[in-house]
Amino acid sequence: MAALDQTIIDQLRQVSVATVTTALYKRGLRNQMIQAVYPVGRNRPASERIIGPAYTLRYMPAREDLNGLEVFRNHSHPQRKAVEECPPGYVLVMDSRKDARAASAGSILVTRLQQRGVAGVVTDGGFRDSPEIGELDMPAYHHRPSSPTNLTLHQAIDINVPIGCGDAPVFPGDVIFGDGEGVVVIPQHLAAEIAAEAVEMTAFEDFVTEKVKEGRSTLGLYPATDPKTLEDFAAWRKANGR
Repeated sequence: MAALDQTIIDQLRQVSVATVTTALYKRGLRNQMIQAVYPVGRNRPASERIIGPAYTLRYMPAREDLNGLEVFRNHSHPQRKAVEECPPGYVLVMDSRKDARAASAGSILVTRLQQRGVAGVVTDGGFRDSPEIGELDMPAYHHRPSSPTNLTLHQAIDINVPIGCGDAPVFPGDVIFGDGEGVVVIPQHLAAEIAAEAVEMTAFEDFVTEKVKEGRSTLGLYPATDPKTLEDFAAWRKANGR
């Protein structure tokens, strides 16, 4: 499994999920935002980003006679196997059917992912031991805390297959990108051009923000329908090395 190009990682570290969603929208992609997931931990640094190719885990509704505690004795159990096989630099994305009544994982497994060099973890359900997960160095996203074990409602059934997570389609290898606002899924084949375009968009957005703070109207500025706006932007880029 190929690692994500470092240039893409470096570019995405400079931009926001909001900007990336606009770049995706320009290409007709409107459903790439994973809905209703938030960073685990209230005090995460504003500069923190989750960036990496997707490695997926799919849960289905649990059937009680097949989902007792004894299933964890099997080293091939899909949840435990995903934790041990998700490649370093990847993001483990778990489809929990937007059901946070039982946990998708807990702090021991998420800590194991961190120690293995995984770039982050995302679920559209919930994590147990969330205070401990929020203190880890690795970013994690979920809908809300959930104490009951996953076995209560979720049966891990497959790994590294296409899934839905928070209403977004996630294919293995797609680029997962998250900031303090949420997580978006960038199709693998578009990642390089989306990242490069987002850097350019961010430069213009920073210019606009500066001018608005100086008291300038957004009319003709954003979008740049006034020709002078592009002249001013070119001068601003030169002065700021952007």
